[in-house]
Amino acid sequence: MIIGIAGGTGSGKTTVVNKIVKSISTNSVAVLAQDAYYKDNKMLSFEERQKINYDHPNSIDFDLLLKHLKELKQGKEIQQPIYSYNTHAREEDYKVIHSKEVLIVEGILVFTNKELRDLCDIKIFVHTDSDERLVRRIRRDITERGRDIEEVLNRYEKMLKPMHQQFIEPTMKYADIIIPVGGENQVAIDVICSMIKERTT
Repeated sequence: MIIGIAGGTGSGKTTVVNKIVKSISTNSVAVLAQDAYYKDNKMLSFEERQKINYDHPNSIDFDLLLKHLKELKQGKEIQQPIYSYNTHAREEDYKVIHSKEVLIVEGILVFTNKELRDLCDIKIFVHTDSDERLVRRIRRDITERGRDIEEVLNRYEKMLKPMHQQFIEPTMKYADIIIPVGGENQVAIDVICSMIKERTT
């Protein structure tokens, strides 16, 4: 079973994924994070990489993501890239992902790709108020990614917000399930977990 989980930045996707994994069992679930599949831009300078719009679908290596997803579905293991938010580039190392009964693909742009949508058995959109998402993004980028407040707000205004409106929010129409209030909606998460267990037993 392949589950796609999309939603805006800071909407609570990772929290939803973690709660599903905890409920289903880590032995049965493999997670592919869209962020690991940012295109490899090592040939560009750091300054050039900083200017890339990472909230546009063109920033994602969907060909590699789809290849890996199909290989996992066939029972093979994959070498998932590791992306560094500090250098805006892939690291030399990789993460081995083993095929599991349930495959979760999560990221802001996963539903912008039709082939990827068509591979998903269940499509979930995590919907959270834009102000709350901005607050979460500011906290995360400053504490975890070494950004300053000016950089975060500038990127939000010029890239995140317009890309969300143009590419991410419209993909809510493809969702089978919409989770309001993100990872705090335990009832919705329990329903999803019950559905997954029912289909995989």
